[in-house]
Amino acid sequence: MVGAGAAGLFCAALAGQRGLKVLLVDHSEKIAEKIRISGGGRANFTNRDLDVRAPQRHFIGDNPNFCRSALSRYAPQQFIELVQKHGIAFHEKHKGQLFCDGSSQQIIDMLLAECDAGSVTRWQPCKLGSIAFSASDAGGASAGSYRINSDRGPVETPRLVVATGGLSIPQIGASDFGYRLAEQFGLRVVTPRPALVPLTFGGEAWAPYAELAGLALPVRIETGAKKEKMAFLEDLLFTHRGLSGPAVLQISSYWKPGSPLTLDFAPGVNVAEALGEAKLRSKKRIANELAALVPSRLADAWVGQDPALQRPVNEAADKALAALSERIARWQIAPSGTEGYKKAEVTAGGVDTRDLSSQTMESKQPGLYFIGEVVDVTGWLGGYNFQWAWASAYACATAL
Repeated sequence: MVGAGAAGLFCAALAGQRGLKVLLVDHSEKIAEKIRISGGGRANFTNRDLDVRAPQRHFIGDNPNFCRSALSRYAPQQFIELVQKHGIAFHEKHKGQLFCDGSSQQIIDMLLAECDAGSVTRWQPCKLGSIAFSASDAGGASAGSYRINSDRGPVETPRLVVATGGLSIPQIGASDFGYRLAEQFGLRVVTPRPALVPLTFGGEAWAPYAELAGLALPVRIETGAKKEKMAFLEDLLFTHRGLSGPAVLQISSYWKPGSPLTLDFAPGVNVAEALGEAKLRSKKRIANELAALVPSRLADAWVGQDPALQRPVNEAADKALAALSERIARWQIAPSGTEGYKKAEVTAGGVDTRDLSSQTMESKQPGLYFIGEVVDVTGWLGGYNFQWAWASAYACATAL
């Protein structure tokens, strides 16, 4: 088994506990770094709101339905029970997202303990070289075997599980090993791209908003048209280079280069009506009235760009107030790009699910399995990607 992250550790533990001889290999010195840094160091380890009847609602990929089989057979509650068995205290933070009360290291320690219970052998750090497959004679018990060269010596195995993750956060050891191995054996790979990632906005047009860095507020954000339209109601964060926060991370997985985003900075509020009423009863400046609907820094930034708005609200032209209201409720802006893999929480794309079994995670190449983030299955922010790691690991381990 290659890759000692969430999926690899869990699959190794389950397979070992079912009596298989398991060797888990990872090129990094540190174990499960992505778990350690997740959730602000508290590991958002699953999401209890995942609907096991339609789990694909929270996932993207060329075939979002691929994930249904595994996710329906290993539900969030099953992992929660494992966490409880190990005495790890946790809490729900927001929209079903479960976090450790303490450190994410507790989840890592739990997985290592489960590996120990399955007598899993771990080689870490261990770099792999060439991997070759030899088909068995017809009628043999195995389809063949994989011969793997490593810096700790050669390994031969009838089954090889790849849990190497994606390209996100290269500073903690992300690599394209899984994609290269898939292509070596003739499997298709959906072009990887950063997902759950902050978006950037270039040029002078962003200058007035760069000064808002650090400002956070709840918004409704959407992108796409017609059947491809997607929207989220979450918090947004202004940065020096663009936009971040849960709202933007969520929408980034659906955003396509060149497409605009539409933001409502006062969701649930009729801004036009509020400003219209203010015009009838108030002599306050427009920025002051607007600050009752959105953060004052944002109100000042917008009003500061238009001389027609730098006056008392009762002196403002109806046309100017209508334009301001529309801008707050439907601000359209096209990102210039993303912050890339260094800031992306996950990688979208990966090993094409057309070449994998949704029941077992085995590929069309006999004895070669792919699980976790390396597969073209990407979840929403909020513990969904970890649940995919646990579920795909479970499907694979039980099939092994």
